[in-house]
Amino acid sequence: MFPQEFIIRFAEPTVIAAVTVDSFNVKHLKIEKTTSQNASYFESVGEKELEHTEGHLQSNTISLNGTSATHLRFIITSGYDHFVSVHRVGVQN
Repeated sequence: MFPQEFIIRFAEPTVIAAVTVDSFNVKHLKIEKTTSQNASYFESVGEKELEHTEGHLQSNTISLNGTSATHLRFIITSGYDHFVSVHRVGVQN
């Protein structure tokens, strides 16, 4: 089941202070970035162990300290159940 991942692409290089992720049943999340145009050569910029919220969405903000990226890769390495979901990703500049 794990890891599961998805990639977000920005129209141009973007400075990112933090990302907020609304999810369900995600236990451990890693975030990687790249500045290349073809989504390669990712490097780790943050990770977090998320608290289990019985029957409610998890809302977590992860600081990226003003890093610049063209793509962000979100990797869910484990979950509290077989099925996990990401409902919203917000980017703070």
